[in-house]
Amino acid sequence: MYEAYYGFHDRPFQLTPNPQWFYASKLHKRALAYLQYGLSQGEGFIVITGDVGTGKTTIANQLLGKLDHQRIIARQIVSSKLSPDDLLRMIASVFQLSVKDNNKAAYLEAISIYLTQLHQQNKRALLIVDEAQNLPLESVEELRMLSNFQLAGKPLLQSFLLGQNELNAIIQSPHMEQFRQRIIASSNLSALTPEDCQAYIEYRIVQAGVNRALLEAACFPLIYQFSQGIPRKINNLMDRVLLFGFLEDKTLLSAQDIQEVIKEIRGEVAQQTPVQSEVPAPAPTTAPAVANSLNPYHAMLSELSGLLDNSLEHKIKMAKELDILINQQHQQVIKKLDKDDN
Repeated sequence: MYEAYYGFHDRPFQLTPNPQWFYASKLHKRALAYLQYGLSQGEGFIVITGDVGTGKTTIANQLLGKLDHQRIIARQIVSSKLSPDDLLRMIASVFQLSVKDNNKAAYLEAISIYLTQLHQQNKRALLIVDEAQNLPLESVEELRMLSNFQLAGKPLLQSFLLGQNELNAIIQSPHMEQFRQRIIASSNLSALTPEDCQAYIEYRIVQAGVNRALLEAACFPLIYQFSQGIPRKINNLMDRVLLFGFLEDKTLLSAQDIQEVIKEIRGEVAQQTPVQSEVPAPAPTTAPAVANSLNPYHAMLSELSGLLDNSLEHKIKMAKELDILINQQHQQVIKKLDKDDN
């Protein structure tokens, strides 16, 4: 909508990753270097983690754009909570393999035959798994098992895992020791610095075809404060800022303009913090002293409900203790009511 107004040949802050507009901050350069190093080794796992919107997929796309596709057959999957069998089906699908039967053995056989054929053609396969934090432990282990496909001592399949920070916890599980030993490099993407945030904005404006300043210097600290240096959040805000300038007929935006847009965004539904519905207060009992005597019961119930991550044995123990306490409170209530009646 606003491209012609500013003189852009394309939207500079669209959310869809554009490999041609890759802004290489220090951390992004390091992550990309790890991926390229992993390719040169031809074995093991490379793991890139980071918060939502920090640019993991952009880095993967940047890598894919520079591959020698005559030698490396690369495919990318975006994982959900895939079981090991479903993961194998997904891998077979992205490599367009023909599978005889719908069972695990058949899929493993098809993958093995395909990887062997690539090796005979002096090629190898690369699997990039995006959103890898969604994979169960068993599926990550299945990836490790696939890395055991070798011929003449050379691995036939290499995998890169890209995921949010939860992936680190999965990899650090005690059951993942063998997988950790196969990781040859890892990197964690963090947010841009204030300096990189400004450089990122100016870089994308130039890439879109405009070589003049569109923002006053005072705008950049406000943009960084709102976005916390997350590229996706920067894109969201800047897209709205440029639209605001177009609607208000402004070619140079001020700090006041940025504040106005931020205020509008914070008032929208997508930015609202979910509000829990209020639980109605219980009806009062006939005797206030009786209600007070039940406070331990409420405290125990609250404690029990918060033990979702505890062991089953502990839950059973707490349930038994709760049952005993309820009986005790019941007896106290009866005695209190009897005493009041007398």
